[in-house]
Amino acid sequence: MTTLPPSAFSTPSPPDIKIPAPAPAPVPVADVAAVVEETARLVAEHYVFPEVAARLAALLRRRLGEGAYDVDSAEELGARVTADLQSDNGDLHLRLKYHRERVPQGQGEATLAAMRRQFDTSLGGVPRVELLTDGTALLELAPALFPLAWSAEPLSAALTLVARADALILDLRGNRGGDPEAVAFVCSYLLDERTHLNTQYARVGERYDQSWSLPYVPGARFGGTKPVYALTSGHTFSGAEELAYNLQQLGRAVIVGETTGGGAHPREGWTVHPHLEATVPVGRSINPVSGTNWEGTGVRPDIPCAAADALELAQRESARA
Repeated sequence: MTTLPPSAFSTPSPPDIKIPAPAPAPVPVADVAAVVEETARLVAEHYVFPEVAARLAALLRRRLGEGAYDVDSAEELGARVTADLQSDNGDLHLRLKYHRERVPQGQGEATLAAMRRQFDTSLGGVPRVELLTDGTALLELAPALFPLAWSAEPLSAALTLVARADALILDLRGNRGGDPEAVAFVCSYLLDERTHLNTQYARVGERYDQSWSLPYVPGARFGGTKPVYALTSGHTFSGAEELAYNLQQLGRAVIVGETTGGGAHPREGWTVHPHLEATVPVGRSINPVSGTNWEGTGVRPDIPCAAADALELAQRESARA
């Protein structure tokens, strides 16, 4: 009689049971009234629309008196205050933002260091330059338009390289915004004459800062007559939207792709609790052609299509042109 090893009679292993990680404990707010009052003050003093700011500050204080913010956690407080802040004009940038981790004291320095790493790993914000068929050049600007003090050299090199092409496709689908000076710098290579691009209004100080294309650029210009196409997606945001919008309003580029994210109001953030940040738009863009901007609406494409199809469609349009 043959004896089989014990392994021959092994039973199936029980299925792995995944035990969910315990939910983090709610972060308490010791003084709700102080947080709400400071948020109301910041909105009243800094929000770009003073009349709306006054209404919202009064609303927060009234709701505080009614007990609407009697909650047990910072996250819930942030959600309730945010809902009230956005109830007047639907400004999605106006928030009492909850951070699961404490808002770092050196937030500005940490953000700058992370941006510098992105700059280095994206070849200065120009990860792709390619000559396509029919003499069309593709220039991808991503993930951001970095500060011009950093990005002037790589932008100039890339824009000079594509200057000889018959047509240009700017890929902004993965660009989340950046420096207005970098926006003007790029526009300068695509225009023949000094041109008013945008005006930035800041509420504090009632200041209007105009942005113009440059009279001189290092390297060669692509110029103001050859075809330009700008590719957009729902992730295209802020400064990248300004670049697309400037060129569209000037009739200088055909926008191909999806409606962009809709962020035309620069904002600032103030820590009002270790886990809560009041984010308040402090200015707005005023385009000299349209007299308005893309806040809340996004930049609407001239040729709408899925972002994934935008390059192929722009190539077809370029070949036809």
